[in-house]
Amino acid sequence: MSRSSFESSFSQYVSGHRRFPSSDSVANLSIRSRSRTLSFRSRNSARGSGSSTTGKPGLSFSSLRGTVQPELSRKLFKLIKSENNLVSAHEAAGRERVSIAQQLSEWGEHTGDDAINDISDKIGVILSEMGEQEDTYAHALDDSRGILKTIRNTEKSVQPSRDGKSKVADEIQKLKLKEPESPRLVVLEQELIRAEAENLVAEAQLTNITRQKLKEAYAAEFAATIERAEKQIILAKHGRRLLTLLDDSPVVPGDVRVAYSDSAQARQILNDAEDDLRDWQPEAEGGFATPPIQSPTSASVKGKSKESEVGDAESIHTETKAPAIAESSRTTEVAG
Repeated sequence: MSRSSFESSFSQYVSGHRRFPSSDSVANLSIRSRSRTLSFRSRNSARGSGSSTTGKPGLSFSSLRGTVQPELSRKLFKLIKSENNLVSAHEAAGRERVSIAQQLSEWGEHTGDDAINDISDKIGVILSEMGEQEDTYAHALDDSRGILKTIRNTEKSVQPSRDGKSKVADEIQKLKLKEPESPRLVVLEQELIRAEAENLVAEAQLTNITRQKLKEAYAAEFAATIERAEKQIILAKHGRRLLTLLDDSPVVPGDVRVAYSDSAQARQILNDAEDDLRDWQPEAEGGFATPPIQSPTSASVKGKSKESEVGDAESIHTETKAPAIAESSRTTEVAG
C-alpha cells in the first residue's frame, strides 16, 4: 500500500461515513439517529465476499521443500519461512485492529451519549488507519523477504559446483590409493582444475550477491519500520486530541451534562491527521555515520604530534617563568 493510503481511507470515510446530516436539517435530527457506516466496513465486506470457505488447506509440495533443500541454502530457507510467519502475524494484527475499530464505533452508537457516539466513531477511524498501516508494513516485510530469496537461490545454484569439485577430488584420492600410475589421473586432475575454476566464479558471485541483497533487504525493512512507527505516532497524537474533546468531569445525580458541540472540531482533527500523513516524508539518512577507523600509523603520528604539542607547551611555560625568576632574584639583591 502506498503512503497515500490514509488519503483514500479518508475519502471513503467522507463518502461512506456521513453520520452527520446537512446543515439545513441538523436542528431536526438527533445525533444518535445518524448512520454509523464506517469507511472500513465496505472494505471488510468486500474482503469477506472473496475469501475462501474451506476449513483446512490441502497438502502441497511447497510444504515439503524444506526436506530437499541443499545444505548451503537450508538455513536461509528456514529464515525465509519464519519471515513468512511474521508477515502473516502483522496482517492478522492489522485485521484485528480494524475489527476492534468497528466494534468500538458500534458500541459508541448504542451508549445513548452524543459525545461518546461521535468521539468513538472518530477514534474508530484512527484505529482503522492504524490497522491499514500494519497491513502496509506486512507487505513491506514480504518485499524484504523476497529480496532474501535471491540469496537463497544463488546458494542453491552454488551448491552443485561445490559438490562437483568435492566429487572429483575424492575420485582422485581414491584412484591414487588404488592405481597411482593410472592414466585416468591426468584426466581427473584436468577436470578438477575446471571444477575449481567454475566454483571460484560461483563463489565470487555468491559473496557479491549476498552482501548486496542482505543490505538491500534490511535497508528496506528498517525504512518500512521507521515509516510505520512515525505514521502511527502521528495517528496516536491526533487520537489523543480527539480524547481532549470528551468532557469526563463528574456530574451530580440529577444534573444535566452540557450538550456536546465539538463535532466540527473532531472532523477537523481527522482532516489534520490526513494532511499530516499525506505530507510525511522519510528523513534523509546520515544521522548515524560511524567514525572513520584509524590505522596504527595514523594513530602513532597523532600521538607524536600530541607529544610535540605538550613539549612546546612546557617550553613556553618555562620561558614565561624565567623572567619572573630573574626579576625576583634582582629584588632580593637590592634588598640585601
